[in-house]
Amino acid sequence: MVVRASFRFAALAACFVLAACSQQHSSFVSGRAGTPIPKTTLAAMDQIGTDRNAPILIRAFKKESEIEVWKQTRSGRYALLKTYPVCRWSGQLGPKLREGDRQVPEGFYTVTPAQMNPNSALWLAFNVGYPNAMERSLGRNGGDIMVHGTCSSRGCFAMTNEQIEEIYAVMREAFQGGQKAVQFQSYPFHMTAENLAKFRNDPNMPFWKNLKEGNDRFEVTKLEPAVGYCGAQYTFGASEAPSCAKTALSDPDKDAVIAKTKADEAKAAALIAEGTAPVRMTYADGDQHPFFKSPDKQKLREKWAASGELSRPDALATVEELELDHAGNPVPKKPKPAPNLGPAAATDSPDTPAPIVAAPIVATTPATDNSFFAKLFTTTPALAAEPSSALTPSVLVPLPPRKG
Repeated sequence: MVVRASFRFAALAACFVLAACSQQHSSFVSGRAGTPIPKTTLAAMDQIGTDRNAPILIRAFKKESEIEVWKQTRSGRYALLKTYPVCRWSGQLGPKLREGDRQVPEGFYTVTPAQMNPNSALWLAFNVGYPNAMERSLGRNGGDIMVHGTCSSRGCFAMTNEQIEEIYAVMREAFQGGQKAVQFQSYPFHMTAENLAKFRNDPNMPFWKNLKEGNDRFEVTKLEPAVGYCGAQYTFGASEAPSCAKTALSDPDKDAVIAKTKADEAKAAALIAEGTAPVRMTYADGDQHPFFKSPDKQKLREKWAASGELSRPDALATVEELELDHAGNPVPKKPKPAPNLGPAAATDSPDTPAPIVAAPIVATTPATDNSFFAKLFTTTPALAAEPSSALTPSVLVPLPPRKG
């Protein structure tokens, strides 16, 4: 079945010649490009009222390290099919501006069949479409920004090989079903009121609020938003780009979208009033989903590190959320209180471990036994009862057990 699917897809894949994150590949179409959609995923499609040939839409969230695949249902609206934990992404929160900045882009992009790469050196890949028309108009450069396998990123969303095979298969079937292009929405984080409150002082917030307009339209309508641009701002609802004309939503959806936006703004304001502090995320070079950081994935991480697949594993230990003051400066962290070591350690240095305190030795009067073995192995009453004037109970240590 895999071989037949591979040959059926060969004609379509012949034009998929883009390199994942600048990695070269041959003209041979790999068998993994024809990997069938898993049965469990096909069952999930059936549960939400869709099928393998229906259009899809993809959303990515950097801070949460997640990629969502949505499927158009028979109602014409989209439903969430599956959420995949991202194995690795690089850079910081914020848009990509230039070649070599290692940034994963943020914005609205288009993926066509020509952007699929079945022979990527990073297992399988598709180009997200950076820079889009608006970014090109702003002079932003760089390219070959992919979603690919091998869990190694230099500005891409890196998945495991198994994950990218499944995502690739779902996209392949949608293209074969007639979809011309897949919309790829990339966000810094889930566009919730909590994140709006926490990141309110970030210099990217005006741009992120613009992204939220498209996010809100999709989450309310469950329809793919038409995306254009006007200057450095995305517009939603216009039929062509660029467009500075404001296109009104249809009556059934207009009030609901406006209500969601206002509700999120009101909730963010309430959170701020309640004391939610502004924060800033700091990354040495991106992050990965907590799923891959769990102790049971240690052997998998070691395998990736040994093969060179896991990019900068040292950087993952430096992810930090910094609390900011009203001026946007990091708030010094309060020192942790020293542990209470008791009165005996009050005058000792904090770095000096507390002494081991042993119970005082209590002398006992042994039973009278004048046998040879009793004299040889039993402590005499005089020795057992004699206290040591040089030792105090605070520094006594337990005696080792007697040999039999």
